[in-house]
Amino acid sequence: MTPPTSRTWSRRGTTPVFRVRGRSQRRFSIAALCCYKPGERSRLVYRPKRHTDHKSGGRKSFAWTEYRDLLIAAHQQLGGPNVLIWDNLNFHKDRRMRAFIDAHDWLTVYHLPPYAPDLNPVEGIWSVLRRTSQANTAFTDPDHLIRRLRHSLRQIQYRSDIIDGYLIATGLTLTTPRPQPQ
Repeated sequence: MTPPTSRTWSRRGTTPVFRVRGRSQRRFSIAALCCYKPGERSRLVYRPKRHTDHKSGGRKSFAWTEYRDLLIAAHQQLGGPNVLIWDNLNFHKDRRMRAFIDAHDWLTVYHLPPYAPDLNPVEGIWSVLRRTSQANTAFTDPDHLIRRLRHSLRQIQYRSDIIDGYLIATGLTLTTPRPQPQ
């Protein structure tokens, strides 16, 4: 895995070069939702997945059932109706996913226009992960990577101001005031 670089140094006039051991053929996926409920702190609900059978022709991404399970988990955590604003990933528009959405009255879905990552707050979360927890790190093994990702996502979960910042950066206005700490 080639590590993302945030800052480095080298002798003047030479280009810094990173040498890392071979490329890993292991694959990870993370699905996440930035959640906002009026009067409560914003939340990040996420699910990481390690794909173990992708070399033998297995799935290389989340299945629609895993997205469904993520939505159910978010609904249980938020405890109310959910309005979901999704990008145009093919599994978000899968017929089985549409049937699931139509069967549940607590879920309303809107799709973002194609190629509009600036409207998706989760893209900001991925950006901050690459710049902080993954920057200048050559992971020793896949477990090291997934531990670091989980730790960083957990830190973001506890910082609702970061999630609010990415929600507001999309142009979404938070219409109710946030509860003040006492």
